[in-house]
Amino acid sequence: MMSNPFSILQPVLKVLATEGQVLPATGQTIEDQATPDIEEVYDRVTGGKAEVQNIWETRRRLYHPLKPIPRTEQHLFRYFLDGSVRTYFIGTVIEHERSSPVQLAQVGAAAIHRADDGRLHIAQVQRKLVLLLQKNHLSEVLWSRLQEAARQVSDFEVCDTSQDDGYLKAIRVKEGRSRGAHKANWIMREVEIEMAKSLERTPEEWLVVDGGLGNEYLDWEGPPLIGVAKSFRRDVRFHLGTGPRAKELNLYSLLAGLKEGHRTCVFPRWPEESREGKIVFWYVRIRPQRHLDYPLMGVVKVEMPNPSREPLDSDLVDLVSGALVAERSVTPHGRDSRWHAHLYPIFVAERVIKNQFYSPLVLKAAIRWPG
Repeated sequence: MMSNPFSILQPVLKVLATEGQVLPATGQTIEDQATPDIEEVYDRVTGGKAEVQNIWETRRRLYHPLKPIPRTEQHLFRYFLDGSVRTYFIGTVIEHERSSPVQLAQVGAAAIHRADDGRLHIAQVQRKLVLLLQKNHLSEVLWSRLQEAARQVSDFEVCDTSQDDGYLKAIRVKEGRSRGAHKANWIMREVEIEMAKSLERTPEEWLVVDGGLGNEYLDWEGPPLIGVAKSFRRDVRFHLGTGPRAKELNLYSLLAGLKEGHRTCVFPRWPEESREGKIVFWYVRIRPQRHLDYPLMGVVKVEMPNPSREPLDSDLVDLVSGALVAERSVTPHGRDSRWHAHLYPIFVAERVIKNQFYSPLVLKAAIRWPG
């Protein structure tokens, strides 16, 4: 008979049950999710002004045709990294007149290495459990005893959801359970960043990170990497050139003119700031628009650290973008609503970490508050 995988949490749950009064969640556990467009919101909040006026590469034209560069021709991308999180409301702890939601999150990330023959191998996996509560709604005595009990459990931590982080500052959410769900997503992002730093790579082995780079890769000093975002800010306006040939475009008009297998020019993040161009971005259409619903489908936003702030070599951007276009050949169509902008090795990394998680049914059956 399989042992209870969450029995290690009993001392922690006992602290809550004895130091306060616990109201278990109806039906034992309920899954809580972050705002669906959190990546887009975070991109908007961290990306600086929405008005872009500069092209940040050596060739100055709006659209660039690309030659797909498959792995068999030049194997650029060797590592792929993605994270995942599942957050569950398991009850409410009441202490005197104060109360806090109690949430349990499974958080993790996986990095996939691709060999020259195309086979995918797991390079690294990290997974942990996180108990989420609002510290400012609890006494110092309860919190310190909770921390003491948590230190006895490996790959487990107690997290204060009343403290802001990048996501919570971006969306300014107040409600306790929503804060917990977004906090868990931020912890996942931190796990991803630490994994990106810890991977042992050569300068020739590029890493593809799922999602935008935010502020966290601003001073990146490791081997080359790119962030590939399926969701991104839509409020950007581009004011390019001067005189009668000047162009003013919003994102939709820019991408409506972007053909399959083409990229836009490179733009700087943080326009008109001292850090302008330390991370740069551009858009690549990896799938034809004719079978998709609107201009943003089939397009990925590519971000890359650029510590020197010098304009990127356009040939390098073509190489990176051409390799991305070649990654579209295998797609999880029908298995993910974002298939039109998915890269298969990223999809595999996501499946790897999700397969490390306990299912909602197991969690619901296993979480037991002490009587």
